[in-house]
Formats: sequence, C-alpha cells, structure tokens
Amino acid sequence: MACSLDCENDLENKLGELRPLQPILGPDSRGVGAGSQFSIEPQLSKEAMDIIQCKNLKEMLVACAKSVADNDLFTSELFMSELRLMVSVCGEPLQRLGAYMLEGLVARLSSSGSSIYKALRCKEPTSPELLSYMHLLYEICPYFKFGYLSANGAIAEAMKNETRIHIIDFQIAQGSQWITLIQALATRPGGPPQMRITGVDDPVSAYARGGGLEIVGQRLSRLAKSCGVPFEFHGLAISGCDLERKHLKIQAGEALVVNFAMMLHHMPDESVSIENHRDRLLRMVKNLSPKVVTLVEQESNTNTAPFVLRFIETLEYYLAIFESIDVALSRENKERINVEQHCLARDIVNVIACEGPERVERHELLEKWRRRFAMAGFSPFPLSSFVNSTIKNLLKNYSGSYRLVEGDGCLYLGWMNRNLVASCAWI
Repeated sequence: MACSLDCENDLENKLGELRPLQPILGPDSRGVGAGSQFSIEPQLSKEAMDIIQCKNLKEMLVACAKSVADNDLFTSELFMSELRLMVSVCGEPLQRLGAYMLEGLVARLSSSGSSIYKALRCKEPTSPELLSYMHLLYEICPYFKFGYLSANGAIAEAMKNETRIHIIDFQIAQGSQWITLIQALATRPGGPPQMRITGVDDPVSAYARGGGLEIVGQRLSRLAKSCGVPFEFHGLAISGCDLERKHLKIQAGEALVVNFAMMLHHMPDESVSIENHRDRLLRMVKNLSPKVVTLVEQESNTNTAPFVLRFIETLEYYLAIFESIDVALSRENKERINVEQHCLARDIVNVIACEGPERVERHELLEKWRRRFAMAGFSPFPLSSFVNSTIKNLLKNYSGSYRLVEGDGCLYLGWMNRNLVASCAWI
C-alpha cells in the first residue's frame, strides 16, 4: 500500500542534511572538453546495462556500490538515477532500506557522510518525540529486550550471594535495562542487596533521554525506592575513549559488574588507531577484577571488511531488521517511518559513507569478540538455561519468524535465518 506523498516530503525535510540527490556529473562531464573534437563518450558496460534492464533492486544497489568503489562516476550516476525511481521510505522493506543505502552512497561520493551522521544525531525532533521513537522500536521488536534480559540473567546468577553490588554500564542510554533487575533484586530471599550503578554515556546522547544523565538516575532512584532496594547512581558523561579507572570510583567490598550493551562496536580498534581503545577498555575492565562482564552486540561484520563486502553485509543485516519492523507496523503508519529514520538510518549512512575515525559503527561477529575477550584475560561465563527459557517466553509475544539459538554458552536472537544480536558473559 502506497504511503502519502506528505510522508516522503516530510522525510526529505527532516533529512535535509541528507542532501537532495543531485546529479554527480556536471553538464560538460561527457567528454574531455566542451566542443572538443576528441571528446570521448563514456560507455556503460554490458553487465551494467543488463542489471538496469532487469530492475532487481538488490542487484542494482550492490552494482552501484561497486561502481562507487571503483570511482566510476558515470556508471554510478546512471545506477543512482534508476535507483531513485525504485526506492521509497514508504514502500516494501527493501525499498525503504534502499532509500537510506542510496543516500549513503551519494554521501560517500560527496564525502559528506560524517556531517550527515552528526546532523542526524543532533538535529533530532524534540526529546519527547524522539523518546517515543526509541520506545516504539523497543516495544515492537524484541532485540533490546533480548539483550537486556540475557545480560540481567547472567548478572543475577553471578550476584546471587552478594550484599553490595556495583554495576558499571558503559552505555546507560535511558536505563531501561535495570528496571527488571531492580525489581528482581527486591524479591531476593534474605532481602535486596545494596545497589550502585555508574552510568556511562557519550555527552551528546542527552537528547535521547530528554536531558542529562541525572534524568536516568532520578528515574531509577524512584523505582528502587518504591521496591525497597538501597540504591545510588553515579552518572559519567564521557566517551569510552576518554574513560580511565579513576573515573569509576571503585569501592572495596563491592561485587563489580560491567555491562557492555551494544556499545563496544563504537570503540575504535587497531584498524583505526594505534591506541586501540576497544582492546584497551577490555584490559582496563579486566584489571578491575569484575565478578561478571556482559556483552550484547549486533551480529554483523562491518569493522574491517572491504567497502563492497561491508555494503552487502549491511544490506542483508538491515533488510532483516526492516522486515521485522514491517510485520509489526503497517506501511502507511508514519511512526514506522520515524522509527526507521531516527533509530536506524543514521547508522546505515555511517557504515556506508564514512571511513577512518569518522566511521564509528564498526560491528564485529561474536567469534571476533571472543578472541578479544580471551586476549584481555577473560574466561566464558555460560548463560543459564533459565535465561534461555525466559527469552523463549518473551518471544511468544512476537512474530514466529524470530528465533533463539544457543551455542557455546551464548545466545543469538535472529530473524528467520539471520542472526542479528548476540549475548554472552565473561569472568
């Protein structure tokens, strides 16, 4: 079912920083010089012509990415002209995803990916509106709930005999993960433990909370008080690259928990910086002697993959995400457009359009995370069967196309045949 033209106009206005798709070639770009008798007409390859004639959207997106990688501006522009007629933020999942991936390709050619990423991050709707987009994604798809439940299960198991708990959450966001844990600790036999949370988050993420980290602390403190759980909150508005042990205020006698929920992939590694903050942070955490460390990450390989392979990986990964959203929200639902635009498009553009330090969305597969944790001195802490059954009960509320896979003490949440989120724990 077609979406109204207002939807697309509205998106273009809101994504003004995503530049209208301008022709890449100027009027005199067809030859070596205007009016020259030696001008050479660029030729489109037979393969490119066949792809255009077949009008297979996925093939054309990949072919366009290859032409961009080859710096073939003539072919790129022809593909983009065709793609503009085929993609739509109001269409089928592939058409909607294609609209954002096309923007990423245009931004890559114009070297504007970083400014677009920052614009989408900072020039958001007012905080209550954005909060509703994020909350809507949280409710209609189980990806975040899966991550939070699996991590909390490992934490509860490791903390079952502790009386003083200190949780360091390296991306606290809105603090939603800790609501169910506080409620569970409140009913623990023998009474709840003393609980302290250090919430770390990038300072520019304040828009996602409707304010600074104090908003999260106040919300969780009210909940803990209502549940009878002794509670303290410490907010750290600091980038993980700048964080050091001295910021964390570790206290003797506390059982330490470290939570990495969809955060570590933002840390630059050895392919970006000689400082390798990704591994540095893991070594620092190991030196804190935590009782348990939880990891939740997107199961995708976009960190060091060459551009075209990275583009294909992003296409396949986010197509599964868009398909899962499509099941939950009708295509004429404008809130669906907002969810995809504000919660997903920014990351897609960054993966496609940016390189070096400007590319901050750098996902790795769980096997690579295993090697990093092992090198830092960690050992696996298998997730219990109780966590598995809890998540199976959660998934009963969602589409039957979601699947839960267990392997080597880790859990994967997938859509159909594609694993999308991985969860594990370490000691």
